[in-house]
Amino acid sequence: MSSENGPGDGGAEGAPPEQLALIRDSVRKAKAPRAKPRTWRGAALAEELPVARVLVDKGVLHLDRYFDYAVPAELDAEAQPGVRVRVRFGAGRHRVREGRREGGGLIDGFLVERRADSDYSGPLAALAQVVSPEPVLSPELLGLARAVADRYAGSVADVLQLAVPPRSARAEQRPSPAPLPPPPAPGAGSWTRYERGAGFLEALAAGGSPRAVWNALPGPEWSDELARAVAATLASGRGALVVVPDGRAAGRVDAALTALLGEGRHVLLTADAGPEKRYRQWLAVRRGSVRAVVGTRAAMFAPVRDLGLVAVWDDGDDSHSEPHAPQPHAREVLMLRAAQDGCAFLLGSRSCTVEAAQLVESGWARPLVAAREQVRRVAPLVRTVGDADLARDEAARAARLPSAAWSVAREGLRHGPVLVQVPRRGYVPRMACAQCRAPARCRHCAGPLQAQDAGAPRCEWCGREETAWHCPECGAFRLRAQVVGARRTAEELGRAFPAVPVRTSGREQVLDTVPATPALVVSTPGAEPVAEGGYAAALLLDGWAMLGRPDLRAGEDALRRWIGAAALVRPQEAGGTVVVVAEPTLRPVQALVRWDPVGHAVRELAERAELGFPPVSRMAAVSGPPEAVAAFLRAVELPGEAQVLGPVPLPVTPAGRPRRTGAPPPGEHWERALVRVPPGSGAALASALKAAQAARTARGDGEAVWVRIDPPDIG
Repeated sequence: MSSENGPGDGGAEGAPPEQLALIRDSVRKAKAPRAKPRTWRGAALAEELPVARVLVDKGVLHLDRYFDYAVPAELDAEAQPGVRVRVRFGAGRHRVREGRREGGGLIDGFLVERRADSDYSGPLAALAQVVSPEPVLSPELLGLARAVADRYAGSVADVLQLAVPPRSARAEQRPSPAPLPPPPAPGAGSWTRYERGAGFLEALAAGGSPRAVWNALPGPEWSDELARAVAATLASGRGALVVVPDGRAAGRVDAALTALLGEGRHVLLTADAGPEKRYRQWLAVRRGSVRAVVGTRAAMFAPVRDLGLVAVWDDGDDSHSEPHAPQPHAREVLMLRAAQDGCAFLLGSRSCTVEAAQLVESGWARPLVAAREQVRRVAPLVRTVGDADLARDEAARAARLPSAAWSVAREGLRHGPVLVQVPRRGYVPRMACAQCRAPARCRHCAGPLQAQDAGAPRCEWCGREETAWHCPECGAFRLRAQVVGARRTAEELGRAFPAVPVRTSGREQVLDTVPATPALVVSTPGAEPVAEGGYAAALLLDGWAMLGRPDLRAGEDALRRWIGAAALVRPQEAGGTVVVVAEPTLRPVQALVRWDPVGHAVRELAERAELGFPPVSRMAAVSGPPEAVAAFLRAVELPGEAQVLGPVPLPVTPAGRPRRTGAPPPGEHWERALVRVPPGSGAALASALKAAQAARTARGDGEAVWVRIDPPDIG
């Protein structure tokens, strides 16, 4: 036997007495290991309320109900409503021992209620484990989750996956700070620029629950105005919740609240905080230590105590739509909370969605707008460059910038930075014929041609280079970019203005702020940084690319993105100028020139009412393989007034491309049918679709279908 394995050198048997004493002392001080989940065979049950009603974490629709379990006496104190538990799920009636069901796999869940008896007549399995004694599921949050699940034809378990963050034991062990007393009511500040702005704050501070759609003026004051609305609500002794589309907007509101109220009165709930810190802040809100929350999409379920105000900023942003089942929208969830808790509601944006216009027209909310004189005072001058202007300006068209945009950029660079908005990131995403603008496609596979940094265009599908392309429509041999990317635009502008620094902001790197010194800032929509003192000018390029998207919201979305960029420009009286390259006769372009997003949304709403389009009607999309969609439509019992549109084929997702929410997997052929019902029948439609989907999953019929209520992109 070698010395390595000998008793004198290895285990504790040959250790000296001092070492043995140290080992025994360490064992005594060590915490007792937590018992693993067990079946509690033969264990006594709790004397009072021995039945626990549990919501199991199974996001399948046919299991969207509560299940009863027996409560062992040892778990009686910890098994309180709202705690996380583990249960054994899936054991059949034949697995019964000593009057108690055993077996099944362990699964997480929430204890919803303690009861004296069960509606189930058979034997009950026992709770396997109380994961944590921290009650994280309040009756209010459970009611909200049920309302969201019913509205979106989903399961409560899926909603709670979005609403309750993952557990962190270290975060639960740390105590939350003591709550601070209500702050004094803030002054009206820049809310005086709006006709009813000061009255709105006064109503919040007095404990009222006003509901308003707020059309914010250009400039950076919107974050301070949101902070004052939160402070007024806190002054009334109630809580407030603000949901914004991204981390940059959340950071601005966070900074405004800190400057107004100081530290400790609010928390910031974003993904950047990390799981443990985010859960610790969430617990501080649930425990009542903090009454104000600012966060991104997931914060719409934050369990704020005594909720007095829910606010959503820029509801037209795609980030407010949750990609995971059942895909709720933050605006709709906050509307449900306002109705459920009887609290105030504030929908704010520089632009205006059709849904916001409908809230005002129906009388559910009141408008918060500024007078036209005030709008003209703070808005920049907007100039347009249409196709007729480009036709008379061939040289400038070939050089990427029309002459009008060129002169505005040159003049603006004398006084400060100039913003250039480009619809796409990258270099040159797609190519087209320079004469007739027909899309350029590969001769081998008909895939789209994409330009490279150098060399001939390459097919995006098969990868072949196209060295001798000619247009099959008009016979021309010259190619042009359909949409020039931000990186290519930055290169061309850098050559045109060699003495001026060029900065880019997009997916790879999003800038938050830029200095007031002259510079060209090339950005994709939504990634525009804030300039100190405002931009001297802004160029909105390739407007036709955003307006030409095959989407019902193309005009509304283009106007929202244009206004978002133009609002960062200095007022007209300070020399601020915006040039938009788009046909000036189009309605979104005219709304930008007049700075009238509300009027544009009202006219869009009237047209959709005539055509029966959302949001006037309620609509659902059913997507999947053709056979599965057809079988689902045959099985579902739709309301009598429902109208089925389609099904029609969906575009095939190319291999290697990211899959969008609801799109088919790469290479698969899917179809989509739209189901439309008139106002007042949305709940019946969601119930019918949920019942059909639940029956399908319970039977295991064929391939699954994708059901989405109120899809944001219906073509």
